[in-house]
Amino acid sequence: MNDGAAAGLGVLAGAGFAMPSGGLSAGLRAMVVDGIELREQVVVWNGGALWAAPPPGNFGDLTGWECFVNSFHLEDLVPVDVALSEEGEPSIGEVDQVVLLRHGVAFALEICRLVADMEDPIPVRCIVSTNRTNGTFRFHKIRDGQSGVYENLDVYREEKVAVVDFQPAG
Repeated sequence: MNDGAAAGLGVLAGAGFAMPSGGLSAGLRAMVVDGIELREQVVVWNGGALWAAPPPGNFGDLTGWECFVNSFHLEDLVPVDVALSEEGEPSIGEVDQVVLLRHGVAFALEICRLVADMEDPIPVRCIVSTNRTNGTFRFHKIRDGQSGVYENLDVYREEKVAVVDFQPAG
């Protein structure tokens, strides 16, 4: 995670990761129940991405396609205050950015659990990002040369970014 995420979650102060108070939001719990699936070379939400062009579509690689079809806004599923400016731009306060980040990381751990429970588990990367206007979650299969995120997460200076990877044993 980058320094912004570590500070927001209290990791730099010696605190370990804490699940969201009250657990995952109802919307995120429903997504966990719906599950994920490996569809040929890509991993997607169960029954998801049927609307998209076949992979890699207009993207340069399968990872870009997966990040697109497996991405959503956390504030659509986690109850936080989102103010709108007169111009219609959303604004999320610092405390609610951390709420979104905490839910996103907890959700990432659930996605990793779903992958671990697959008959043939695959390596998966979950990317959680929050900033003053939104929070996003996306995931993809880990592939050599296709990271879906910069290696140095601190280049994301205006965001709190956490990456959760799952690598199957063996």
